[in-house]
Amino acid sequence: MTLEADKLISLATAVIDTEINAVNALRDRIDATFVKACEYLLACEGRIVVIGMGKSGHIGGKLAATLASTGSPAFFVHPGEASHGDLGMITSNDVVIALSNSGETSEILTILPLIKRLGVPLIALTGRPHSTLAECASAHIDVSVEKEACPLGLAPTSSTTATLVMGDALAIALLEAKGFTAEDFALSHPGGNLGRRLLLHVRDIMHKDAAIPKIHESALLGDALIEMSNKSLGMTAVVNDSDQLTGIFTDGDLRRVLSQTVDIRTAKLSEHMTKNCKTGQPDMLAAEALALMEKHKINGLLIINSEQQLVGALNMHDLLRAGVV
Repeated sequence: MTLEADKLISLATAVIDTEINAVNALRDRIDATFVKACEYLLACEGRIVVIGMGKSGHIGGKLAATLASTGSPAFFVHPGEASHGDLGMITSNDVVIALSNSGETSEILTILPLIKRLGVPLIALTGRPHSTLAECASAHIDVSVEKEACPLGLAPTSSTTATLVMGDALAIALLEAKGFTAEDFALSHPGGNLGRRLLLHVRDIMHKDAAIPKIHESALLGDALIEMSNKSLGMTAVVNDSDQLTGIFTDGDLRRVLSQTVDIRTAKLSEHMTKNCKTGQPDMLAAEALALMEKHKINGLLIINSEQQLVGALNMHDLLRAGVV
């Protein structure tokens, strides 16, 4: 390894150590003021409006997105645009979160009187507790850092990281306080993998009606093989006269039969099927069905109703196609 490579690694490690120290320092600032800020946000009847300039603006955009996706309606407003009309996006039912490391960002200070006139709570995250913005805030959270990770002490690095982490702390505290659930989260992420896992139910992807492989318990093994071949799910359900499930015959059962001296043309299905098989319900989440199949190392699952009647079937390929796996 060259000396230049050693230096690069040393510099990078120093940056990480500096930012870790900045984040650790935030622990002591989770206090009554933090609680007060959360109370303002929880009482918000409108939306949370996040403002910030430059790098603080980028952090503000991320904070607004995190809040919105965790059950607290929020959006970002550029303070420079706010004084040219966008301030009309803020209503008297909202709460404003202002981000500024110096607490003296001119674009934010320009619109402070207008925010005050609306009478909305102002939560400020700054690195200077005695700055103008901090003094005007309804609740001020100190996100100051000992030093920036930038060796010149100029580029916002540790300060933006500290603000980002404190913003996440606010968002997750609100999430917990509101009882926001994983399914609530999925409702705002319907196009993502989490949405598919948490919103998709077995009834949405299972094979139904004539597509279900099933055969009567009085049938022969040969009849079961024909049904399995026709439906191509690697299994067939076994039912009684009331269409209630009494067992399952799978590819694995077939391999066990073939290892014995059994005549599949004359052998009774009931003597070789698997009884007391694992089943699912139509209203269970597809992700739950996947977990059940993985736990018991099975590739297919039969779906029954409350009367033990067969209503559907699915296999691992169905879950793959649905994007659940």
